[in-house]
Amino acid sequence: MRKVSVIMTGLFALFSFGCATESFVKEQVGSLNDRIGKLESRIAGIEAKLGELEKKADVGAADLQTVKKDVADAKALAQQAMTAAQDASGKADAAAAKAEAAAARAEAAASKAEMGANKATKAFELGQKK
Repeated sequence: MRKVSVIMTGLFALFSFGCATESFVKEQVGSLNDRIGKLESRIAGIEAKLGELEKKADVGAADLQTVKKDVADAKALAQQAMTAAQDASGKADAAAAKAEAAAARAEAAASKAEMGANKATKAFELGQKK
């Protein structure tokens, strides 16, 4: 009896696993195909956006280099302007000093001339009294 029950259990186990039908396989594979198709379309969209971002990054890097060059040029021009302003300030200071010296000489000359005029006036007056 034991032999029979082992054989019956073996046959039952053997026949309990059936073969998959073609329609069952199509249902299972069909749903997977739909999911895979959706994922492929999402991946294609993401890759397209990534390509656009890479192009923008390349353009951004080129723009950044242009801006850096412009800033360097502006710095150089500002340095030149500062040097020119310092030179002009030095020249203006020198000219102001010369003008002050000339004004002092003119005042001294005017003072001497006034003294000479006073002496001449006094001499004239004295000459008239004689």
